[in-house]
Amino acid sequence: MKILITGAGGQLGIEFQKLFKTENIEFTATDYNELDICNKDKIDVFLKKEKFSHIINCAAYNNVDKAETDQENCFALNFKAPEYLAEKAKGLNAVFVTYSSDFIFDGKKGTPYKETDKPNPLSIYGKSKLDGEKAVLTKYNKSFVIRTSWVFGRSGQNFNNQVIKWSKDKKDLYIVDDQISAPTYSYDLALYSWLLLKTNKFGLYHLTNKGHCSKKEQAEYLLKQTGRNGTVNGVKTSSFNLPAARPLFSKLDSNKLENTINKKIPSWQNAIDRYLKDNEVGKS
Repeated sequence: MKILITGAGGQLGIEFQKLFKTENIEFTATDYNELDICNKDKIDVFLKKEKFSHIINCAAYNNVDKAETDQENCFALNFKAPEYLAEKAKGLNAVFVTYSSDFIFDGKKGTPYKETDKPNPLSIYGKSKLDGEKAVLTKYNKSFVIRTSWVFGRSGQNFNNQVIKWSKDKKDLYIVDDQISAPTYSYDLALYSWLLLKTNKFGLYHLTNKGHCSKKEQAEYLLKQTGRNGTVNGVKTSSFNLPAARPLFSKLDSNKLENTINKKIPSWQNAIDRYLKDNEVGKS
């Protein structure tokens, strides 16, 4: 077994590397500098060097607002790159994995979304993710497409890190209270993805931490757990006049995945507690 990780420098890619080191699994970790997955020729050359049993694509275009005016690059990374990687995985008979988003839904259902619910993305980002997952599932039957939401981890920019940074300088925080979904720890996303991969039960899955909350509730929980003073004031998404529309209730139902691996996923509160402890975040 040898695994290729693309987008290995991001939150999820870093967690996969840690996991595979712990389990003594051989892997090759690449980021843009090592492998530009938007370049077919470079992918072809790279995959001639080594034989992989799995290709895990953690690379993604995640700047939701910029995507509205940067459509070509967004679709290249979220749609065309996963499609071509799936095609190459098929040629290698390797298991392929890529990630999608709660943004493929419009947020109007009012209850957690199942894999069988009809997508209706509101943004270019959401459309690119939906096109990517459709292409992968059509291209290769040994593929996993895993939708997730509100990912946070030890590296890079994420909502948790931003709230903690803001709270150092500001007494009052203004956070949206009408966007509701599930914060998801990148450690859990990697671990439960790996448990799923080992089942070889291919297809489309939802994977988030248990429960749901608003961005405001998430920020309040972070302040409480880090012992920081400050007031979190609720504001509406519409007040920010953002370029890209957001689904307001985009909680994903992870029951299918839990039933497949026969294991429950921890709550988002438990995930944040472990994130703070593991990474000693918010101590200073």
